[in-house]
Amino acid sequence: MATTDTYINFNGNCENAFLFYKSVFGGEFNYLSKFGEMPQGEGYSVPESDLNKVMHVSLPIGKSILMGSDVGGDWAPGFVQGNNFSVSVTADTKEEADHLFDGLSEGRQTVMPMQNTFWGDYFGMLTDKFGINWMVSFNENYQR
Repeated sequence: MATTDTYINFNGNCENAFLFYKSVFGGEFNYLSKFGEMPQGEGYSVPESDLNKVMHVSLPIGKSILMGSDVGGDWAPGFVQGNNFSVSVTADTKEEADHLFDGLSEGRQTVMPMQNTFWGDYFGMLTDKFGINWMVSFNENYQR
């Protein structure tokens, strides 16, 4: 069965926020990467101003994982403090990921269709008909 976690977007202060959360909850980051580490592709490069912003961070808290990133580039204009979160769903199979993504699809706005990513996940993002942001992923090597 799939699991859900919270994913929070920040406007340039994600690392500071997560260092604070780490000081409160304890533990260690499972992952921390910056946009400057992202592979540059044809027709896409990370703006200089975003290179040191957090692309992804994850902090285990009990049985859950708090995740986050900074917004940047094309995503920055849509940032609204207070509405800057997503529900992240980790599926047990690729088929379950497709089923969940498709199930949430009625009246959706697809942000990123389900696809294989450079970080190894099969991943997609959407906003459902109620305005809730969802991230759906599957990684055959992921273990909670």
